[in-house]
Amino acid sequence: MATFFMPLLPVLFLCLLHTAISCPASDLAALLDFKAGLSEPYLGIFTSWTGTDCCTNWYGVNCDPTNGRVADITLRGESEDPILVRSGRMSGLMSGKLSSSICKLDRLTNLVVADWKQITGPLPECITTSLPMLRILDLPGNRLTGQIPSSIGKLSHLTVLNLADNQLTGKIPASLTAMSDLKHLDLTNNCLSDSIPSDFGNLKMLSRALLARNQLSGSIPSSIGNMNRLADLDLGGNKLSGSIPSNLGSMPVLSSLYLDDNKLSGNIPATLLQSKGLGMLNLSRNALSGEIPDVFDSKSYFMVLDLSYNKLSGHVPHSLTSAAYVGHLDLSHNHLCGTIPTGSPYDHLEATSLAGNACLCGFPLSKCE
Repeated sequence: MATFFMPLLPVLFLCLLHTAISCPASDLAALLDFKAGLSEPYLGIFTSWTGTDCCTNWYGVNCDPTNGRVADITLRGESEDPILVRSGRMSGLMSGKLSSSICKLDRLTNLVVADWKQITGPLPECITTSLPMLRILDLPGNRLTGQIPSSIGKLSHLTVLNLADNQLTGKIPASLTAMSDLKHLDLTNNCLSDSIPSDFGNLKMLSRALLARNQLSGSIPSSIGNMNRLADLDLGGNKLSGSIPSNLGSMPVLSSLYLDDNKLSGNIPATLLQSKGLGMLNLSRNALSGEIPDVFDSKSYFMVLDLSYNKLSGHVPHSLTSAAYVGHLDLSHNHLCGTIPTGSPYDHLEATSLAGNACLCGFPLSKCE
């Protein structure tokens, strides 16, 4: 008898597996409600959202194979996905709003609805309280409005938060600094105001903090200098004031720092220019004053060093001629004076890189009298 039943076991296993990964009715209903709130007229990405099993051949939907629950929604309006290639379009267009029904998918780990240009309305607040397993929240390039939910910090497993290129207002929630697993934060190009939380440095796992082109004010928190994993910090295009914390120059892996187009004042910390890992530094269009610290050496390596449009005075730093490499250098529109040193990088600069200073002379400007 045992020999008779053995061939049936693989068939029974496959049947049980198929049953286990079928889309639950609750997830199916939530996805259909989510779809009903959106309109995508050109690519037809929702035409595959038919039938009763959302785990099979639904564009952008993936399920956990162990329980059949929806785990991943990835809908990108700009990518190299074959659906875009076949349509002959470089990008998609989707309008509508993000339905709160998305919050019924309580096993969701990744939610990506990116670069659709015309999705409006607020970010459903229930996302922060009903999706405890969420690790990636990626919603850039839309027209989302309203505030970032104050309870955003409850997403304790989140590693990526990208809300860039929307129309979000209000402040950066205080609870955000409790997200201990966060590695990538991008809030670029919104209308966020008020100050950066003073305990921003509590985000110890963060490697990228991109907050540029908002309306943030107040000072740069000194706690940022304690973030040992932060590689990229972009605070450009805000209304930040006060001095630059000197401990930013002591951050062990910081490679790019953009503080341009703010209202920063005071001196440039020597530690910034002495940093051996910082390869891109843009402090342009502020109100920085004093002399440029003459602290460069043979280990200095800058792909970008932009100090233009400030109130810097004194001489052009001679020690920069000993740097290992300087790519883009701009010291224009300051109050620098004296003879421009000879040698690299000064001997390959255009005049525009040093123009608009009080009394500089020598190549590439006019000869010294």
